[in-house]
Amino acid sequence: MSKEKPSIPKGTRDFGPAVVVKRNYIFNIIKRTFEKFGYLPLETPAMEQLSVLTGKYGDEGDQLLFKILNSGDFMSKTRTEDIEQGHKHLTRKVSEKGLRYDLTVPFARFVVMNRNEITFPFKRYQIQPVWRADRPQRGRYREFYQCDADVVGTNSLLCEAEIVQMINEVLTMLGLTDFTIKINHRGILSGIAEAIGEKGREGDICVAIDKLDKIGKEGVRKELIERGISEEAVSKLEPLYTLEGNNEQILDQLQSILGETTEGARGLKDLHEVWQYLSALKSQALTATNDSGNPRLMLDVTLARGLSYYTGCIFEVKVNNVSMGSISGGGRYDNLTGMFGMPGISGVGFSFGVDRIYDVLEELQLFPDSSQVGTKVLLVQFDKESEMHALPILQQLRNAGIASELYPEPAKLKKQMGYADQKNIPYVILIGSEEIATGKLKLRNMQQGEQQDLTIEEIISVLKN
Repeated sequence: MSKEKPSIPKGTRDFGPAVVVKRNYIFNIIKRTFEKFGYLPLETPAMEQLSVLTGKYGDEGDQLLFKILNSGDFMSKTRTEDIEQGHKHLTRKVSEKGLRYDLTVPFARFVVMNRNEITFPFKRYQIQPVWRADRPQRGRYREFYQCDADVVGTNSLLCEAEIVQMINEVLTMLGLTDFTIKINHRGILSGIAEAIGEKGREGDICVAIDKLDKIGKEGVRKELIERGISEEAVSKLEPLYTLEGNNEQILDQLQSILGETTEGARGLKDLHEVWQYLSALKSQALTATNDSGNPRLMLDVTLARGLSYYTGCIFEVKVNNVSMGSISGGGRYDNLTGMFGMPGISGVGFSFGVDRIYDVLEELQLFPDSSQVGTKVLLVQFDKESEMHALPILQQLRNAGIASELYPEPAKLKKQMGYADQKNIPYVILIGSEEIATGKLKLRNMQQGEQQDLTIEEIISVLKN
């Protein structure tokens, strides 16, 4: 029997202990921030019915769904029944389930199914993996974690303002400074379409101008014309690419362009209100700047989130000093729960892309030393006597809340010290016959190479400080 070389599916990854520790560092900061703003944890199954998933992400999103083949006893019985009835083809669908594409649609499904048990407004956060049949590349994987925070059951734009605050707080706590939180409104995009004489064509316009950063103005112009937008209308878009001033001044300029359009006026009103909330909250996102001196929160009328369910404010976050796509995004989706038979429930939420955040922190070397350490101290033993002497000391360290381990066998000192080096364990305690006799243990700082003779109480004090 030939041996098969082990592998994993393309676009997926294993995570060793050092990576998981760093990922948990990110998760913990996000969780603490979500909970501080009143969001509670939720989990949903990895699989959803295909009927739940399809039609929620647009044609492109539907193409990226991972579908699960029916299998096991169900298919066996179906195939047997078909054979007995002389059918040439299976009468059941080949696939009725799919892996979740994001966390927002499963959340909407959960809300509808549990509408009588939850209290509105309902705030939840969810940190779980999602799957997309995308082409794998740096920063884009087929299996990756999302960290979502959503609130449904309220139209209040305070929720949008708090999303801005949470994004700013999480990224600041992670040590990032040069990032931009972009905000726009789907009403403004609809108003633009109406103002240039292409009412109802905002879908085509959004798809094209969403690529402005990638293909430039000429590329956008070409694509718009290819999509059937008149040259006259495309020319009317030009002023939107050169809006100047701070966020409030840009809103004022847009008022003169879009104020007469119904949807444009709605978008401008909502954004003004978000700014008022942030001002009343004295939000750092309003006053902080990125490393280039530009506002950290920026109104960007070319921002057009591609997902079809956004109806109000939309968000996207990019780190400016790293070549990486957006690390966070979201928006308001007034009509999403209506797809599941529960109309009239407004919701707004956003998601952090943890894998991209991890890559950014790694590139910028922003992970603190504490996020790279599991065990804080290793107890080194030399023989059975030192092992038995070390055991109560090991327990004493753990009782004090210090992550500790005892090397499990009396190996050579070089081997045990090498083990501590490879695991980035910062301290080692040596317990030999001399230490047993005097009651003073040798504590070695692995980074500095310094060594002290201390009692266990003194060691605990040093390690806790």
